[in-house]
Amino acid sequence: MTRASDIQDVTLSKEGLPDWLDPVVRAVETVEPLQLSRFLPPRDGTGRQSAVLILFGEGARGPELLLMERASSLRSHAGQPSFPGGALDPEDGDPEGDGPLRAALREAEEETGLDPSGVQLFGVLPKLYIPVSRFVVTPVLGWWREPSPVGVVDPNETARVFTVPVADLTDPAHRATTVHPSGHRGPAFLVESALVWGFTAGLIDRLLHYAGWELPWDRDKQVPLDWRS
Repeated sequence: MTRASDIQDVTLSKEGLPDWLDPVVRAVETVEPLQLSRFLPPRDGTGRQSAVLILFGEGARGPELLLMERASSLRSHAGQPSFPGGALDPEDGDPEGDGPLRAALREAEEETGLDPSGVQLFGVLPKLYIPVSRFVVTPVLGWWREPSPVGVVDPNETARVFTVPVADLTDPAHRATTVHPSGHRGPAFLVESALVWGFTAGLIDRLLHYAGWELPWDRDKQVPLDWRS
């Protein structure tokens, strides 16, 4: 198994991707930051640089995404389903260069046991901002060219690791709008016995929309969130 820290040449490549990823590639190349989120990085450069890995694989039911559920004991975003990811380490390199690519692979390996050598990175979305944790997040997209076993590496950080078929994410029956006690509303997905909401759901929602995969769904179907969320 190749460790992410051992990979010196981290590059983006669109060569040999499956045809069904073409709409995602086009969306990544054309989407503007404000089309993804109204929360953009502070102009003064503050915020903690981080990255997430949006990993597309192909499972028994077609295209799927890799997600994990954060441990309920964590200080930030406890119990939330999310993409693998986290803050950049100094050894990841330049936050404005290939640092986010390296960080996304390293964090995915540390959190899920993913073998980074089987991942082909093909795109990067504009940096976004999570105000509650002050993370400046670079979403990195990858194709799971050579699938490897994944699972919980550290129970103190991760409760479970799972994949979700894109067909379930686009199914209108699995879609809803979350309503936070603060009044904030956002898209959500009820899949794999989990409620995917917040930053992760927002990214999935926008990717499905701009890739042309979104189906009409009932935006009045609401799921209330606990005040501790």
